[in-house]
Amino acid sequence: MKDKYKGIFLIILSAFCFALMNMFVRLAGDLPSIQKSFFRNFIAAICAAFMLMKSGASFRWNKGNLPDLLVRAVAGTVGILCNFYAVDHLVLSDASMLNKMSPFFVIVFSIFILKERVTPVQVLCVAGAFLGSLLVIKPTFANADLFASVLGFIGGLGAGLAYTFVRKLGTKGENGNRIVFFFSAFSCLVTLPFLVFDYHAMSISQIGILLLAGLSAAGGQFSITAAYTYAPGREISVYDYSQIIFSALLGYIMFSQIPDIWSIAGYIIICLMAVLMFLYNNRRIVQEQNC
Repeated sequence: MKDKYKGIFLIILSAFCFALMNMFVRLAGDLPSIQKSFFRNFIAAICAAFMLMKSGASFRWNKGNLPDLLVRAVAGTVGILCNFYAVDHLVLSDASMLNKMSPFFVIVFSIFILKERVTPVQVLCVAGAFLGSLLVIKPTFANADLFASVLGFIGGLGAGLAYTFVRKLGTKGENGNRIVFFFSAFSCLVTLPFLVFDYHAMSISQIGILLLAGLSAAGGQFSITAAYTYAPGREISVYDYSQIIFSALLGYIMFSQIPDIWSIAGYIIICLMAVLMFLYNNRRIVQEQNC
């Protein structure tokens, strides 16, 4: 129970760090999402490199893992770019909630990539979460933020694909810090040409804010990694949705943002589907252990 409580604390800490990251990204002002992404991943790459060297692990990936690392890096880069654009153009909690569609996309991608079987209850939860996301996106031409909402949804899809390949790499024995380093370094290399040819001058305060965004992202990444070393995902993953509460509070305090009634209804449906999935998976595992 002590380890479980440590895991819960760390995953809530991770959610708070990622909410802070989104807040700092928004506070950085009118800068291209690609430029913001570069600074976020540059800090993460330095932290991951430090952790690799500290542990004495090699920077060389395991044989045969390069294709999976590349897919994880590409999907993760697309996910971050779309998420940052959504953060800049939507209510903070809306952008965070659309990004939190990723666990449901993990289930969908796991069917095809990891050949995992899903049950009717899991399919129902995924379908319910998708319907909830439509309330947040509000797919009508009357919605001035439709483009940003769709990109936020694609960001969640990209993150879901990236996490699926993280799971695949984990089953193949790839080092977690190496996965983070490869993704962060890849993302920096991909975005660097855009930064060189379309660099927007930044004030000292903007540089400081983006560095804080990078540190918050690193804190969130390492906290969530540590959380899953103390307790299995089925016991603590649902607490990751506390990021929506943190984002709503930070959005209100820092930007006077208040989600509309449709978005709140979407939050409730998506969180309810996450809780149902959490309870169902726990019950299923207990039943398998008793057999």
